[in-house]
Amino acid sequence: MKLFVPPPRANRAEKSLADGSADTLGHGMDLALGVAIFLVLGWLLDRWLGTTPVFTIAMILVAAVGQFVRLKYQYDAQMARLEAERLQARGTRERVEHDTRSNDAMDEVA
Repeated sequence: MKLFVPPPRANRAEKSLADGSADTLGHGMDLALGVAIFLVLGWLLDRWLGTTPVFTIAMILVAAVGQFVRLKYQYDAQMARLEAERLQARGTRERVEHDTRSNDAMDEVA
């Protein structure tokens, strides 16, 4: 059975949705594993020192705050990169339009 595949559109982005979801899945795994590792370390410290879950709670909080701060800096860096690409593409498009208008004006003069 052959499935209908629509023809590609000119304005469709080159990246597929799978690229973004794989990146999101990776961030989720980073968050979960980072917190889990710090949870285990805190639990081991509590067992070794004979304290109540003081280190477990503290290590979970440190891991969670650290992970969210890291994600924020990654997000800010990615947004800055995308903004620079957008401005660069806009500048290129404006130069091409300006050059086209200049050529048209010169054709009218000649």
